[in-house]
Amino acid sequence: MAFGPGVATASPSTVPACAGLDQMRIPASVMSLPTTGGRVTSASVKTGVVSGRTIEYCQADADIFPVDPSAPAIKMRVALPHGWNRKALMFGGGGYNGTIPDLTMNVPFGPADQPAPLARRYVTFASDSGHQHGPAAVPSLDGSFGMNDEAVRNFAAGDALKKTRDASLFLIWHAYRTNPAEVYFSGGSTGGREALVVAQRWPRAFDGVISAYPAWNNLAEILDLGYLAHVLSRPGAFPGPAKQTLLYDSVINACDGLDGVKDKVISNPRGCHFDPHVLRCPDGADTGPACLSDPQIKAVTAMSTPFRWPYRIASGETGYPGFPFLSGADMRTPFLGFGSTAPANPMPATSGYGMQYWEQWVKYFLTRDPNHNSLDVDPRQPGKWLDRISHLSTIQDRNNVDLRPFARAGGKLIMLHGAADELVSHRSTNEYYQRVRDLLGTEVTRSFMRYYLVPGANHANFGAPAFAAGWDSLSALERWVEKGQSPVSPVVADVNHNRTRPLCEYPAWPRYRAGEPDSASSFVCTR
Repeated sequence: MAFGPGVATASPSTVPACAGLDQMRIPASVMSLPTTGGRVTSASVKTGVVSGRTIEYCQADADIFPVDPSAPAIKMRVALPHGWNRKALMFGGGGYNGTIPDLTMNVPFGPADQPAPLARRYVTFASDSGHQHGPAAVPSLDGSFGMNDEAVRNFAAGDALKKTRDASLFLIWHAYRTNPAEVYFSGGSTGGREALVVAQRWPRAFDGVISAYPAWNNLAEILDLGYLAHVLSRPGAFPGPAKQTLLYDSVINACDGLDGVKDKVISNPRGCHFDPHVLRCPDGADTGPACLSDPQIKAVTAMSTPFRWPYRIASGETGYPGFPFLSGADMRTPFLGFGSTAPANPMPATSGYGMQYWEQWVKYFLTRDPNHNSLDVDPRQPGKWLDRISHLSTIQDRNNVDLRPFARAGGKLIMLHGAADELVSHRSTNEYYQRVRDLLGTEVTRSFMRYYLVPGANHANFGAPAFAAGWDSLSALERWVEKGQSPVSPVVADVNHNRTRPLCEYPAWPRYRAGEPDSASSFVCTR
């Protein structure tokens, strides 16, 4: 998409014309989806240290105006560096979004020893996805925008992504008098879902996409989270932090060495089979932190077991594969997993992130009643809410796996997930990848897509994971898109420890063979 045809011959610059952007009107015609246009609210030159480098850039903030007067605007931001490299990258969000991501950050699971995109002189841009969070303790857990249909489509269907992309390219052209040579997208969790949305819905909008730990089937996961909230709220069912640590340590002790080396990392989750009944308290009663009661064993088993619902929904989804707590998921970060207290009404801020996410969805997306008790809605038997669930599934789970138009357009996709993710199940990403392969075939899939499962890595390197993944996926994507060089034998580092592992294409995993156990060269990818 080119802008400004009347001055198309103007000499392009690598220094943005910042002052000229301030208060600039963004015509509705430059965006492919309905809006009432937009306006730059401020533009100023900033100097900051990004990845250890001093970067001068123009920061332009803008609003994209809704069609529905009662809907919130999309608030977006563009960072336009001096010495521009002629490339642009859009960041995705997280949780329910509601804030503009930090444009100076690195890509998810990014390397510790390589500069962030802005430090590489990328134009970076992002938006709040079409709503602004309220006074929630955790901004990404505010779902109150779900009361408005346009705001829901902007967030859940991804409409805000394309509107933001189109408006940003308009501003880039006016800043430099030329379009980017390449435009990339990078995101994790909700941002990982957004990465898959843009590849599927707008196959020519981005040249390359990085999708990390993607919550791609958002509604399906929410229904599982609601079921687990019910299970964990039962009397005596909730395993507290001490019992979560007991479970984690027991799984590690049982399965850590199955890949040939004991390093606190389970490299082959599918090969780890742990029965929580070995931790059963005498007579199944709760006798303290050194064992699990019968209700707690049932709860733990429910969390790691696929959840299927006995009704049809319009998206065609039939279940969610469960969380891998019995195959090495990091239960030392309760906030992202079980939580430190049981779900209840109202939902405690100390319950798990997913349980709070469920409550927000019930109150604002499903019932649109802020006073509704989320534990009164049973995902197994939703009753009068079934039609609404089915409708929302067409918005939140519209990610079909037909990526053939993206592949035909020359797009490249790198997908990553941590095998110890406690918030978004890597099993679900496995399913997404397998669906793509089943539809497109192995050869076509490998021509444009790579999927890597990282042993020991959790959700977004939160806390102190067993393996804090760091890989220069952006450089790998650049080489693939711009030079036709697909990733070959990539190596991922543990950014918290001095060790590396081979990054194996799923379903392969790294098996230790011989040599220094902290070196990737001592491992081989196997199936």
